[in-house]
Amino acid sequence: MSPTLIWLLAGTGLCLAELVLPTAFVAFMLGISALLVAAVASFIPFNLQVLLWMVLSLILVLASRRLVRQRAAFKLDATEAETLTEIPAGKTGRVLYEGNSWLARCDDQHQTIAPQEKVYVVSRQGTMLIVVPESSLQ
Repeated sequence: MSPTLIWLLAGTGLCLAELVLPTAFVAFMLGISALLVAAVASFIPFNLQVLLWMVLSLILVLASRRLVRQRAAFKLDATEAETLTEIPAGKTGRVLYEGNSWLARCDDQHQTIAPQEKVYVVSRQGTMLIVVPESSLQ
């Protein structure tokens, strides 16, 4: 069995494994690396093929992690909230969002939001919500 065929089978198997096992693209990236090594397997010795596969796999897995993290960002189902406390300009306050009290900051660093005002959640940074007052959207 030639090294090219081994790499093709390994790459195909790893790519197909991603369909069955949710590995956050790790198996898929390992498979892609194996397929790339298969393309050059007839030109380099086997020990360099293994080294190339490991380096390509590491690079592709790290690159895919960046993409996976960005896409798995916090998704906001409900966007409306109500301020529990004043949110001073450039500082934080509290909002009631989905029945829970959250730390919040206004998207506009120069704007103050009064208590019991309707706001919209535009993003999240860790455990802090970034909000804009309803009045600024009209």
